[in-house]
Amino acid sequence: MTDYLPVAALRSPNATVVKEMSARQAAEKLEASFLAEMLKSAGFGAQENSFSGSAGEDQFASFQRTAMAEQMVKRGGIGLAEAFYKSMMEKIDDN
Repeated sequence: MTDYLPVAALRSPNATVVKEMSARQAAEKLEASFLAEMLKSAGFGAQENSFSGSAGEDQFASFQRTAMAEQMVKRGGIGLAEAFYKSMMEKIDDN
């Protein structure tokens, strides 16, 4: 006979699962914002010369950097999200 999870357990995750998911999302957002700043420092999205775009290009470059950083994190990033997550979970477990 196969054991099934009760339907109620699938509909309402316990507090630990919610905390883990929240910590994972926060860690990924933190890594993405760090990577976006690193891309900015590296000059990604900067105008090459005075004829390459307008002032609007500078404003929208931040959106491009943010999108690139989020995709980098989705593909594994540089490992910061995992370190942040572990640190957050240690802090949660201590409480």
